[in-house]
Amino acid sequence: MRFGCCLNMVSTGADGTGIENIETLKEAGFDYVELPLAELTRLTDSEREAVIERLKASGISCEACNNMFPKTFRLTGPDVRMDEILSYAEKALAIAGSIGAKSVVFGSGPAKMVPEGFPMDEGYRQVVDLLKLIDPIAGKNGIKIAIEPLRKAECNLINTFEEGVRLAEDVGGENIRVLVDYYHLTVEDESPEKVKNYGRGALVHVHMANPTGRIFPKSMDESDYRPFFDALSGIGYDGRVSCEAYSEGFREDAPAALKFFRDNMTQEV
Repeated sequence: MRFGCCLNMVSTGADGTGIENIETLKEAGFDYVELPLAELTRLTDSEREAVIERLKASGISCEACNNMFPKTFRLTGPDVRMDEILSYAEKALAIAGSIGAKSVVFGSGPAKMVPEGFPMDEGYRQVVDLLKLIDPIAGKNGIKIAIEPLRKAECNLINTFEEGVRLAEDVGGENIRVLVDYYHLTVEDESPEKVKNYGRGALVHVHMANPTGRIFPKSMDESDYRPFFDALSGIGYDGRVSCEAYSEGFREDAPAALKFFRDNMTQEV
């Protein structure tokens, strides 16, 4: 497995990327960084180049991006502007590919939230149709789109891993896969067995956090992690795992979380 960290979750800078923590992440020993794509895309060319240069200088690669769409976008409902969405996707995925990202996480809860009074099945179909159009854009940039099921408090569409897999199957794209986030899985009380039952061939990325507070995980006593880790092992998952969590002491939490991952997630795979 390769272990990374979503720096936007610990961002203190004005741009929201978290790039100010890149050197600390490298020192902690992580394999890669996960940066927020919407935040990268909205930067000016010079601002984005400064982020890229700092990334290069750090010696750690950006292998994944989260935050695919800005909160202001409408992906479902009566106000969808497909030309605008696809224009953004072309630019954003080109940026992600240019910095080396192999996976882009499609959670985007506010953007894909089905508006009140709008038919849920129609909103679902809009997302299916959108991902069918995004699939070749991702492919030409060497990227897999990782559908992220989110807890109901963040979105009313695609809340479980099983639903995420079904969405990927309905899209049927070569570059559309699924992410599992332990925090969301736990909050929605979905069994890790669903990962074992549906994950083989579909799972392309993992997010991890201690679900109590959504903070950096450090100990097996914090949560019932073992069934989840066993499920990943059961499908032979050996890909990327990103810590997507908050921290008030990143310099101390980062190496502790990495040790936790290496001690407990790689032993059975």
